[in-house]
Amino acid sequence: MQRGSASQILRGRLLWQGPLPRSWVNFLGRKLLRFILTVQGLGAFGLITVAVLVTKFHVARRVIHPLMLSQLARAGVRLFPMIIFLALALGLLVIGQTVSLLTRVGANNYLGTVMVTVVVRELGPLITALVVLARVGAANVIDLGTARALGEVEATEALGIDPIQYFVVPRVVGMALATFALTVYLILGALASGYLWAFLQDVPLRPSDYFQQLASALQAIDFVTLALKTCLFGTTIAVVTCYHGLARPLNLEDVSAATIRAVAQSVIICICLDALFLLVYLVA
Repeated sequence: MQRGSASQILRGRLLWQGPLPRSWVNFLGRKLLRFILTVQGLGAFGLITVAVLVTKFHVARRVIHPLMLSQLARAGVRLFPMIIFLALALGLLVIGQTVSLLTRVGANNYLGTVMVTVVVRELGPLITALVVLARVGAANVIDLGTARALGEVEATEALGIDPIQYFVVPRVVGMALATFALTVYLILGALASGYLWAFLQDVPLRPSDYFQQLASALQAIDFVTLALKTCLFGTTIAVVTCYHGLARPLNLEDVSAATIRAVAQSVIICICLDALFLLVYLVA
């Protein structure tokens, strides 16, 4: 009985003192403070990158411009086979099924609108951004974090070389252009393979009617927003991954945690940007 009463009294004191709400307040406060500091750091790093890109674009161009081409090949040419495979898969899983379904219910007039909305505006840019993030963005954090931990960044600064210009600017330009180009290839391949899979399903739709509906559904704002969205996706991925690789004095054992944070934050920011472009579509 004494043990039972003692435990009940202890539970009552814990309930009255309420350590759990205080711990949750502390937890949320730390998360909020960390979020504010991360946004501040990413914003400052992004502004510094833009300033260096504008003011020093032609400085040491014999060194920087080949690095841009190298990053473009790394983020674009090497990912081209995977993008073609994803285009075929997207045409099979989404477009071919959509064409078949709309034909069955007699809604062929909405085919172009559905294709443009699903593939051109949403799935194409997001899938390409995720592929670039997984294959190139994560590698940026590992490469730069390792270089920072081994002192290579400080050695570059000691030689009078701006690390932002040497490490970050080529990655930003290369990944922005590569994301745009890969998205265009993904969309074209998905639209073409979609009709191929629909043709194999014996859907009574001529190629001229299919592509005419696509052309009529496309607007000038689609081309503008596609270019802006994909370039922003590539720029965001490059800035976030370079920030987590360079902006903090990392040890080698901290590189994996920095990579996880960079990937998670890049996905969140890209989805938020996509939501802003969706508002632009709704307003327009």
